[in-house]
Amino acid sequence: MKMLAGFAGTVRSLTHVVIALLGLGIVVSLLGGNVPFGSGIADNIVGLVQSLGDAGIVGLIAAIIILGFYK
Repeated sequence: MKMLAGFAGTVRSLTHVVIALLGLGIVVSLLGGNVPFGSGIADNIVGLVQSLGDAGIVGLIAAIIILGFYK
């Protein structure tokens, strides 16, 4: 059980690092720079928001589910 808790902690830490890098990539790409660890981050997010907006109520439900993953 102790090993599983350690593994879960490691995964949680790595997830925090990836989310921080994603946020940094978004800021850098919006400022007009080239992001070495991901291209088109802002374009992908804009496409996601547009597709959720086009989906209407289904998009709203999907957005709520996605936000639920981050809590």
